[in-house]
Amino acid sequence: VQLQASGGGLAQAGGSLRLSCTATGRFRDYSRGWFRQAPGKEREFVASVNWRGDSTHYLDSVKGRFTISRDNAKNAIYLQMNSLQPEDTAVYYCIEMDFDHSGTAFPLGSFGRGTLVTVSS
Repeated sequence: VQLQASGGGLAQAGGSLRLSCTATGRFRDYSRGWFRQAPGKEREFVASVNWRGDSTHYLDSVKGRFTISRDNAKNAIYLQMNSLQPEDTAVYYCIEMDFDHSGTAFPLGSFGRGTLVTVSS
């Protein structure tokens, strides 16, 4: 499965952006979601949604501001980002993922080309 992220851009603090991720290839019943990597920092988990779309998980710092959703008919996931902050500036990647016994998300496969989100103060 290949996933391609899009929708990044420049936003002002307090603004909104909506990221999209479309998949090609055979549908698999894994969770999908987003990781991000800010300049000079390690890549981190942001949000995930299970294959049914009825269970989500979020990084604590984005809870209440970001909403992940999934449309299996379109083989796509979305990330609505509201109340953006400069610290949300990063390259965002979408990927299939699973969770280990401690509940930590880990990516399945390799990351593709992400989409850059830049938030100005």
